[in-house]
Amino acid sequence: MYNIAIMGRYYEQNESRSQLQQKIAADLRAKAAARAKSEGEPNPYDAQRDGIEDSEYIKGTKKTTTLAWAWLAIFFMVIAIFIMFVVRSN
Repeated sequence: MYNIAIMGRYYEQNESRSQLQQKIAADLRAKAAARAKSEGEPNPYDAQRDGIEDSEYIKGTKKTTTLAWAWLAIFFMVIAIFIMFVVRSN
């Protein structure tokens, strides 16, 4: 019975720390948002931000072809041959 009481207290202690950590994190996010707003930067914590403007680097690239498995097999065979040469040379 004594161990159960100790575990209950330990759980309560961890739970209260978690709530405190959540409050501190929320305060820090609010301060960062206020500072970014005053400096004219976009808010990285804005819920409306979907990242579409960040996907410009993907334009002009191709999807992986169906032969990707063959290139992967060739890569592993080259590595295996290299390891075989190293082992045989010793």
